[in-house]
Amino acid sequence: MRLRTLPSPFLINYHLTKPNLFGRSNWSFLSIPKPMICSSLTSSHSGGGGGVDDDGGNNNNNTNGTASFRNFKLNQSTFLASLMPKTEIGVDRFLHSYPHYDGRGVLIAIFDSGVDPAAAGLQVTSDGKPKILDILDCTGSGDIDTSKVVKADADGCISGASGASLAINTSWKNPSGEWHVGYKLVYELFTETLTSRLKKERKKKWDEINQEEIAKTLKQLNDFDQQHRKVDDAKLKKAREDLQNRVDFLKKQSEGYNDKGPAIDAVVWYDGEVWRVALDTQSLEDDSDSGKLANFVPLTNYRTERKYGVFSKLDACTFVVNVYNDGNVLSIVTDCSPHGTHVAGIATAFHPEEPLLNGVAPGAQLISCKIGDSRLGSLETGTGLTRALIASVEHKCDLINMSYGEPTLLPDYGRFVELVNEVVNKHRLIFVSSAGNSGPALSTVGAPGGTSSSIIGVGAYVSPAMAAGAHCVVEPPSEGLEYTWSSRGPTTDGDLGVSVSAPGGAIAPVPTWTLQRRMLMNGTSMSSPSACGGIALLLSAMKAEGIPVSPYSVRKALENTTVPIGDSPEDKLSTGQGLMQVDKCYEYIQKSQNIPCVWYRINIKQSGKTNPSSRGIYLREANACQQSTEWTVQVDPKFHEDADKFEDLVVFEECIELHSSDNTVVKAPEYLLLTHNGRTFNILVDPSNLSDGLHYYEVYGIDCKAPWRGPLFRIPITITKPVAVINRTPQVSFSEMLFKPGHIERKYIEVPHGASWVEATMNISSFDTPRRFFVDTVQICPLQSPLKWRSVVTFSSPAAKNFTFRVVGGQTLELVIAQFWSSGIGSHETTNVDLKIVFHGIKASQEEIVLDGSEAPVRVDAEALLASEKLTPVANLKKIRVPYRPVDAKISALSNDRDRLPSGKQMLALTLTYKVKLDDGAEIRPRIPFLNGRIYDTKFESQFYMISDSNKRIYSSGDAYPSSTKLPEGEYNLQLYIRHENLQILEKMKHLVLFIERNLEEKDIIRLSFFSQPDGPLMGNGSFKSSTLIPGIKEGFYLGPPAKDKLPKNSLQGSVLVGSISYGQLSFSRQGGHKIPQKHPASYRISYIVPPNKIDEDKGKNSSLSSKKTVSERLEEEVRDAKIKVLGGIKQESDEDVLEWNKLAALLKLEYPKYTLLLAKILEGLVSRSNIKDKFHHNEEIINAANEVIDSIDREELAKILALKTDQDDEEAEKTKKKMESTRDQLAEALYQKGLALAEIESLKEVDNSPASAATEGAEPDEQSKDDVIHPDLFDENFKELKKWVDVKCTKYGILLVKHERRSQRLGIALKVLTDIIQNDTEPAKKKLYELKLSLLEEVGWTHLATYERQWMIVRFPPSLPLF
Repeated sequence: MRLRTLPSPFLINYHLTKPNLFGRSNWSFLSIPKPMICSSLTSSHSGGGGGVDDDGGNNNNNTNGTASFRNFKLNQSTFLASLMPKTEIGVDRFLHSYPHYDGRGVLIAIFDSGVDPAAAGLQVTSDGKPKILDILDCTGSGDIDTSKVVKADADGCISGASGASLAINTSWKNPSGEWHVGYKLVYELFTETLTSRLKKERKKKWDEINQEEIAKTLKQLNDFDQQHRKVDDAKLKKAREDLQNRVDFLKKQSEGYNDKGPAIDAVVWYDGEVWRVALDTQSLEDDSDSGKLANFVPLTNYRTERKYGVFSKLDACTFVVNVYNDGNVLSIVTDCSPHGTHVAGIATAFHPEEPLLNGVAPGAQLISCKIGDSRLGSLETGTGLTRALIASVEHKCDLINMSYGEPTLLPDYGRFVELVNEVVNKHRLIFVSSAGNSGPALSTVGAPGGTSSSIIGVGAYVSPAMAAGAHCVVEPPSEGLEYTWSSRGPTTDGDLGVSVSAPGGAIAPVPTWTLQRRMLMNGTSMSSPSACGGIALLLSAMKAEGIPVSPYSVRKALENTTVPIGDSPEDKLSTGQGLMQVDKCYEYIQKSQNIPCVWYRINIKQSGKTNPSSRGIYLREANACQQSTEWTVQVDPKFHEDADKFEDLVVFEECIELHSSDNTVVKAPEYLLLTHNGRTFNILVDPSNLSDGLHYYEVYGIDCKAPWRGPLFRIPITITKPVAVINRTPQVSFSEMLFKPGHIERKYIEVPHGASWVEATMNISSFDTPRRFFVDTVQICPLQSPLKWRSVVTFSSPAAKNFTFRVVGGQTLELVIAQFWSSGIGSHETTNVDLKIVFHGIKASQEEIVLDGSEAPVRVDAEALLASEKLTPVANLKKIRVPYRPVDAKISALSNDRDRLPSGKQMLALTLTYKVKLDDGAEIRPRIPFLNGRIYDTKFESQFYMISDSNKRIYSSGDAYPSSTKLPEGEYNLQLYIRHENLQILEKMKHLVLFIERNLEEKDIIRLSFFSQPDGPLMGNGSFKSSTLIPGIKEGFYLGPPAKDKLPKNSLQGSVLVGSISYGQLSFSRQGGHKIPQKHPASYRISYIVPPNKIDEDKGKNSSLSSKKTVSERLEEEVRDAKIKVLGGIKQESDEDVLEWNKLAALLKLEYPKYTLLLAKILEGLVSRSNIKDKFHHNEEIINAANEVIDSIDREELAKILALKTDQDDEEAEKTKKKMESTRDQLAEALYQKGLALAEIESLKEVDNSPASAATEGAEPDEQSKDDVIHPDLFDENFKELKKWVDVKCTKYGILLVKHERRSQRLGIALKVLTDIIQNDTEPAKKKLYELKLSLLEEVGWTHLATYERQWMIVRFPPSLPLF
């Protein structure tokens, strides 16, 4: 259910299944096996019926009934009611009887993407209390580092973290006078949808200004051309070139425009009572007087005053703030999708002007716990989940709703599940969550909602009224049903998975930034808050009536009072116990209020086996369905932690009558006496006489003294008896399957041993309007996530479609074909479907191959076990993974504000730093094999990484599901952040290996060769291409390693090249598809370990001639060089260091006068100094030092030698030439640094001598001309000298050319040269270059470009790394 790339929230029927944004969250529909939210989004004024499943049984047991929906007509009231469905679960009947039990007194924690406090219906409760008591960003994605403290200057201004000068409002109380400052790029707080809208609107305004500037500059160019018909003069040519460059520069800026968004400054202070926050949002406003810091109405933690702000009218985005760590961390909370607000609206919205649009519990209050991380789109993180649980306990919440989730490897396992168990069992919170949107196949429920015992997992139901109203279908179904995409049970350990069902679609409130009040979404993300709201009504009544509240008793009442959906026992796997009914549930609670609150934990083991225990019995494989099996069931009554040992535990004793739903298949004892310490009993399951297909049974326990209580516990037994493939040709066909909207066909097939892929053909006929089908397959393999394949196909006319997918031999395959619930509605024709499945397989002795880096090939023996197959092996290596170990590891204790667990334990964090170097630009993905791919089924709380360059610019961040990022050449820091409460465990991870995975370019992909002989790779003969395999006969061949010259350049020893290998030929393969193993459904991993590099045979050869110098001469040179090295090693960080350096430099100059290398080192030392107090004097020192270098070189002799052509075989001449080239470089560097110093002095004079310039204006003309003669243009002379020796347009010396053009007021040429330098520079971005560019833009007068460049400055050169 982790759908990493979420669709636009305005797409029709996008069912998120985190692979639900259900944790990525729970909506529905997509076949992408990655994380996501559990729901689908549709604009409220859009029609569309895709994406939702019909719920049959909406009001089936209601007094008014729902029999003839064929003739169902909506009126205004029923239409509005269908938009926020409540009748289906008995809410209207309950509130009619108990109007004041509408959620009052109940507090719900919404674990989601964030809730907008300005959204419609989320301001107050039905009894006038504040609706939202707190709004928290539990992920840290909105955190700002405000640890920097500044004080106001005499003018009442402070320096903001972005560098802006900010005026403080004099009315703000700040006794300490200390202001904490930070900044945030505002787009980091916005959703992708909002950012996209803002970019379009801002780009439109920016383009208008830029076009005006282009028009002005073009006019100047045209005017110039009209005035100068012939341009022969060099100065005129330069002038025209400058104008043309200005035009070109403006055009290129428009083409390369990339709006990273403005930065907003944040200021935090303590006013003597609370921490206050103010933001400067001028950069977001069109009006320069709007958004100033001093005009901001200060906010404090939302919980304290419940006030929020809006960034600007342009974005209409609401935010709240929270301050942590004594003012050192500011959290700006925004939502990361409309999902959370929609969920909150379903559960609790209150619309006094239109009660039919109320949420289920309009009297309930809520806190918003944002678990969707804005840095990851909206995907949840372990940090967010843990902090949300901490907050829900701290606020003493009654309920939690979480419409997020994803597939899991192990059900009811992991750190988050442990924390949830504590919250439920100790603190008595009721946890409700979406089951997922990965149906209709079985065993598709997601974590945590469908896989955790302590959580009530909710499936998604659609009623006829919902279909007619919210979904606007032409003709609603005759009865309600489960949405097609709603996830199904059982879990892999046999638990039912889905607890109950509730309406899975609604038109509910959404954030203000969407520019609409409400929209349609459907998914289990919507059914979960519907159920949660219903439970809030029950709690409201229980509290008012003094009935003890317990998650155990409420869940029991909920499950035992449902209305069945569907007619068969197997429907429970889709719907849970059925459609919840609030009114009947409350009647049950009233009747059972004096009964002990007990949860019956079920633990099952198969007799005679030591397999892990399970929560149900799941007989899925063929061998388990052929004979009777005996199972030992342990029933343990569990009380809340505060239960009294004498009054609750000792006296607990229940006489339980055991029932089997079918004694011919499942046999159980008749009675059981259950005490606090639990009891075991055995049951027998005999599936041997069952027909092929799906069967569901239950063993349940009834209180002998109070049978009205219904089942106290249930033991689910799911049997999928597969059909065996007995044909000589390994195929199976299903003919004339008839479909209507919402119909599902499930077929179970025992995949033959030796099969590895399937080729299927689906024929569809006998229909009029287009038909949409889900075709799903699932296989369950031990300790693996279910192997799932899906195709969503639409037939517009009778046709045949082919599919290929992977299978595992010997495991039961579930094949599901489902006609989408709303597909074909309005047409009374059934659809005829024929399906033919052909199994293929080639068994290889080594499916996954590791090449060890040697020259030896790997032998592979292949055989076909089912039928003749074409053996056409194909293998390639497409990726390289380079291993890294951390260069630094730090463990720190986290703050008490957000990271102290309810148990009192303090969370710890391990920060690992890795150094990564890329020799060229590449798309990379970090891989941490030990941690990746698990959010819920891991014992670690969370993981998060950030990749930054030497300027602290963040290029990428991620969590358990790393994303690919395009990085330019350079060196990077990757920081990995791991949280856990156990210090010893974190200590063990200090040397954790991380891989950087890079895709090879198409031209660099290594295609491996196959041979029929072991010596083939070296001899170059015996190539193996293809063969036909006959069943029972093996054929061997050899896979050769890659040629060493084909390995990626600079491949490090220990790196791993990764690719795929496939063995068989597909009948359905497209042209060329058989040459790409990754496209074969049955492809396997192949790895090649990069060996040590070969020894350089030329190393040591062609060494320089033995020195002709004497020993004393060589000794003197080495002593001299050692002294110079010492000089270069002195760090001039303090005044004492500088003094020591000056003394040594002076001594060495006396000892080695005119020695160019020494003089160049002295110049280098002067240039490297920082924190210069007297810049004028410092630049004069640089000029003098540069002159000494220049004077030490015989330039005429140097020019002669460099002009000579040398014989490459003459080693002495080559040595001399290299020495002269080094001398030339020293000369050029001296001229370059001298030029920079001269330019700096000139600019300092312009700034400092403005009064002097006024005096000069009054001087006599003769005095001015005399001054010019005395001080010629030294910069120009120096620049001309530099041009003699080097190309001044190159990156190294180009800055001097920029300054030269700037002095001549040719700013267009200067900008072009500077832009070229920046683009050609392969090193990390240099701040001085961009500061120079900014100053040029300001000098030209292009303020819109200067503003744009300032925004980019803080992106390229942030003052610090962001917080995790």
